[in-house]
Amino acid sequence: MSDIPFTLDQLRILKAIILEGSFKRAADSLYISQPAVSLQVQNLERQLNVPLFDRASRKAKLTEGGSLLVKYGNRILALCEETCRALEDLQNLQGGKLIIGASETTGTYLMPRLIGLFRQRYPQVAVQLQVHSTRRIAWSVANGQVDLAVIGGEIPHELQDTLHVTSYAEDELALILPKSHPFSQLKDIKKEDLYRLRFIALDTQSTIRKVIENILSQHDIDSSRFTIEMELNSIEAIKNAVQSGLGASFVSVSAIAKELELGILHWAKIENVTVKRMLSIIINPNRYKSKAATTFSQEILTLFVNSSKNSY
Repeated sequence: MSDIPFTLDQLRILKAIILEGSFKRAADSLYISQPAVSLQVQNLERQLNVPLFDRASRKAKLTEGGSLLVKYGNRILALCEETCRALEDLQNLQGGKLIIGASETTGTYLMPRLIGLFRQRYPQVAVQLQVHSTRRIAWSVANGQVDLAVIGGEIPHELQDTLHVTSYAEDELALILPKSHPFSQLKDIKKEDLYRLRFIALDTQSTIRKVIENILSQHDIDSSRFTIEMELNSIEAIKNAVQSGLGASFVSVSAIAKELELGILHWAKIENVTVKRMLSIIINPNRYKSKAATTFSQEILTLFVNSSKNSY
């Protein structure tokens, strides 16, 4: 093949079909007609002389050749985006885009404050925050879809040689109780008192739940003996449930700053036990690191480290 038999637009259309799951939804997401999408796919198959989709399937199912093209096409598109961002950097933070990733709790309660500070200093830079599980965010960093991320769990084993992980800051996990609970009148509680509580927990696959269980185990506290009243899938739901008197829970201190200030939740201290986890910054050292990402790391992320030393 002397000439490249596909265009970037065709690769974008192919990517959209896979992401959206159908030609119609891909067309809608790209603001073009469905016949235009179908025509581009037909042209691409003719140019490559390779069928890309299984026509016998009612869904947009790729052939082996289609899967191969999507794999390399996504890498081509990611490199094109990286090139554009590197060129935008020549304007010295007068434009461009910063994509930040974060695990659930960190992304919900910490990162919006830090992004707000960054935007005050550099309003010309567009910032996008992606909040997902630690595993999903780690893969996004590895694939170049995210510049940097702050996570609270361990990255997948298969990415440990690809990503650079730096310890960032300690995040304390507080045992919260409803203000009406008898333990809220105590200066601190004993480890044995934990077995008398009813707990509201995140689901068993949650990274933060696994961290809490490991740390408690180090203090000879067997979390398997806890009475789990219910499992919820969001920190906000857990806080509301605790506030309503349904039980106790461990949550990040960063998630309850407002509730502590208003006095609507009680932070119960456990005698001789502190539950902390380490937040980490992850980057892909083999990808281009924009000036925006470097500036965010050096000027903004350090603010939380300094302020957290003096909090609570």
